[in-house]
Amino acid sequence: MEVEISRRRFLQGSVALTVVGGTMAGTTALFSEEEKATGTSPRVPKTVTTKTGTGKAEEIPFLCGMCVNKCAGFARVENGIITKLDPNPYFPKSRNMLCPRGNAGIQTAYDPDRLKYPLVRIGKRGSGKYKRVSWEEAYDAILNGTKLFKGLKQILDEEKDNRSTIGYCNGEGLSKEGFETLVGQKLGTPNYVDEVSICLETSGGGFFATLGVYPEIDFEHSDYLIISGANRAEAIITPDTMDMFKRTKGRGIKTVCIDPRFTNTAAKADKWLPVNPGTDLAFVLALTWVVFNENLQNEAFMKKYGVGYEEYKQHILSHKYTPEWAEPICGIKAKDIYTIAREFMNAEAPVYYPGRRSIFSPNDYQLRRAMAIFQALSGNIDKKGGYIYGNPIMLPPEYVNAPIYAQAKPRFDTEGIAFPTLKSGSWIVFRNMILEGKNPYPVRVMFMRKHNPMMSVPNTAKTRKFLEKMDLNVMIDILPSDSAMFADVILPEASYLERTSPVKSYGFLEPAIVQRKAAIKPLYETKEPEVIYKELAEKLAKPLFEISKKYDKDLQEQIKLRGEKKVFEEDGWNLADAWEMSVHEKNKEIVEKAFGPKAWEILDEKGVYYPHMEEYHKQLNPNEYQYYPKNRRFYSTMGDKKRVICKYDHLATRGVDPMPTWHDEWKFSVPEGKFRVITGRHAQFTQSGTTNNAMLRDLIPTNYLWINKGVAKKMGIEFGDMVEIKSEVGKGRLMAYPTEKIAPNQVFMLHGFGSESKGLELAYGNGANDAAILKDDIEPVFGAAVMHSTNVEIRKV
Repeated sequence: MEVEISRRRFLQGSVALTVVGGTMAGTTALFSEEEKATGTSPRVPKTVTTKTGTGKAEEIPFLCGMCVNKCAGFARVENGIITKLDPNPYFPKSRNMLCPRGNAGIQTAYDPDRLKYPLVRIGKRGSGKYKRVSWEEAYDAILNGTKLFKGLKQILDEEKDNRSTIGYCNGEGLSKEGFETLVGQKLGTPNYVDEVSICLETSGGGFFATLGVYPEIDFEHSDYLIISGANRAEAIITPDTMDMFKRTKGRGIKTVCIDPRFTNTAAKADKWLPVNPGTDLAFVLALTWVVFNENLQNEAFMKKYGVGYEEYKQHILSHKYTPEWAEPICGIKAKDIYTIAREFMNAEAPVYYPGRRSIFSPNDYQLRRAMAIFQALSGNIDKKGGYIYGNPIMLPPEYVNAPIYAQAKPRFDTEGIAFPTLKSGSWIVFRNMILEGKNPYPVRVMFMRKHNPMMSVPNTAKTRKFLEKMDLNVMIDILPSDSAMFADVILPEASYLERTSPVKSYGFLEPAIVQRKAAIKPLYETKEPEVIYKELAEKLAKPLFEISKKYDKDLQEQIKLRGEKKVFEEDGWNLADAWEMSVHEKNKEIVEKAFGPKAWEILDEKGVYYPHMEEYHKQLNPNEYQYYPKNRRFYSTMGDKKRVICKYDHLATRGVDPMPTWHDEWKFSVPEGKFRVITGRHAQFTQSGTTNNAMLRDLIPTNYLWINKGVAKKMGIEFGDMVEIKSEVGKGRLMAYPTEKIAPNQVFMLHGFGSESKGLELAYGNGANDAAILKDDIEPVFGAAVMHSTNVEIRKV
């Protein structure tokens, strides 16, 4: 692979990239003889150059798939090749901006290591030995198996049609719901786990329980900001991030950063206060005590909207959550806590940022509730400069005709969880119960899509055993990830630039609906996800129907009454009926039904539509646009419907504190000679999904271990030295970064590195995988993964 790229031009959004050779760069066991024997698809020339030309080109609206934010852009296409990605000036959410990840999305399509065609395993799981097959052969292997693994038909027959023997996991994205429809509703299993339980599950849960919304923030008009644990200046670069930081340092929004590390966010803040990991709750409770003790709260607001408000006030005061109490716990001086509480409540438009981070501690759910209540005490909710409920544009719901499987058993990942009913489940509890033999029935199949649990779920050693335990693993993805190496069948998905995706609605303050259109046709033998869902459903429908006929008495009765053909077609057994229309056709139908033909014309051309768009949208200067006039934005929409749930009695019935409460077992402590490892993300990478991207790798080549400079000196560790980091569950090696930006008893590493898949030329063996080192602790409300509870040993190697 040859890469020709100018860093300056890349950051400006003008990309020059040359990929030489349509085959994989560096032959591995994954593609070995099959690559040599068959070559690549004739659809892709041996030399693909994406240098931007000056001639005729198409401009295709797309929605970025490089992270969760989904910014809009236009793909410049010359002679069937994407040569440049530009921001879309019509989308209020992304406001004519693409970050470095968004610009590097072009490499997603042209990554030489991407999955090019269906594969069936011919070696030991994890060995990377696969055979190239046709799509029909791949679907047949899923249904009927091979000599190395059982097929779905045999497994379900052995389980007497218990569809719950199937588990499935899913990553974030616009085709997520279709995969859930296929496996969850059509195949009929409740055993679903997704990225939420290893991401921001407690944040969403805590804010929804307290305020009824996970809010949007109006940073543009805020004047005081507390941001704790979230590293916005590095983790996600979006227009609202820019709104935040262009006004710090005395320019309109005083910012207090609460974080164990001195991050770039801390550097851009007006004040940085290092906090002991996992003790933010003590800090917020102490802030709240100051407010109540000095009567700083918006009393009228809380008396009107607060549920259990008086009880919460007495709860805080009676527990004596004073700043003096909090100081030895969280490491923040009492005088700073007093100052911040007073400044926050005296500000015109203060915001305690809800956070987009992972779960750091077992008390994370209660922390989010305490944060939401503290914000409410200011009265700065459902108003300009505060938390925004907004008015999202609602798309009409879709009806799915799915069969009912009488033999299916209920989901079981409930051990140690107060509220196990969320659809997203708990990855750790689900995995561990199966490994420990606590599942009430066998789980023998895993369907996986756009998800890499080997590098995202804490305790990789257990995830490896879990995937090895399955009788059948199926992966739908773009790259040969670590988890894909444990699949029996791999189905290659088209990249986000090669597919049209279901229309979506985004935004609360300035809502819009957006559409991703395919910039180019799927490369090699890849297919759009919805096409995969349809074809796989067609392959499975009749054989699995025959199995259900053997064991499902209700089905047998219906066949006697109405005939097999009618039952199959009318009762949802035709598993492919949800994808009879193409995504483009369905999008057109949905939008025209909801907003009329003119709306569809605008959306199809510009990729974005919102009511009055032609009237509202105006260019203000070369890089700034008006989307909604300020008097048409949805700053305040809830009126007297607002509620702030300070006391949640239902929690007590599940053994959870009905009000945020501190427990001493949450105090931070690290044994002598060990370190608390903390982890995080960076704006140039999205978890493990982008660490093979050549353009982003050029910006950040690997992850380093941050270690306190004084400690490193005593240990004889210098910058760039290779060190081993070891916990009770695993270990890894990476280079050291001695710094004064972290406390002596803590170390830090970026997430997403350390791949063991030899199919990824740039990611393989690069740095260390934090999931291999982190313990699999859970918080007790949702069973979400706790990321900052692991102590480690460090040694120079």
